[in-house]
Amino acid sequence: MTMSNYIRNLRQHIGSALLILPSVTAIIFDEDSRILLAKHADTKQWVAPGGSIEPNEKPTDAVIREVLEETGLVVAPRNILGVFGGRDFEVVYANGDRVTYVMTVYECQVTGGKLKPDHAEITQLRYFGVAELADLNMAHWATVVLPEIYAARSS
Repeated sequence: MTMSNYIRNLRQHIGSALLILPSVTAIIFDEDSRILLAKHADTKQWVAPGGSIEPNEKPTDAVIREVLEETGLVVAPRNILGVFGGRDFEVVYANGDRVTYVMTVYECQVTGGKLKPDHAEITQLRYFGVAELADLNMAHWATVVLPEIYAARSS
């Protein structure tokens, strides 16, 4: 996770104590209903593209920014698929920093750009079918969100 100046400033005051952070996640399906996932460089885990909302940033602008930064794609947020939070969304980073995310998940449509990982934060990008998810090393929150998204999509 790349730390923003805002979070860095908070950490100077509170150390590694638990932070509650608003975040966004993009669900991007291809024409075969496969979902785009990104492999993080630091954790080696697969997740849907997304990240923290910056101060004074609209959530829709945050999801557009995060997808462009991580994948090279330009997207248009279409629908809110859900808002998630709780213990399943708490992360302890390697440096000891604790964060619990409140995550707004958007279905997004690709409108431009070229699929290319940033190689700083993301090492690989790939579309996966629902049957492939069980075998992936995914962040815990992704194992909660993605099956729910697929279940809602198929109903």
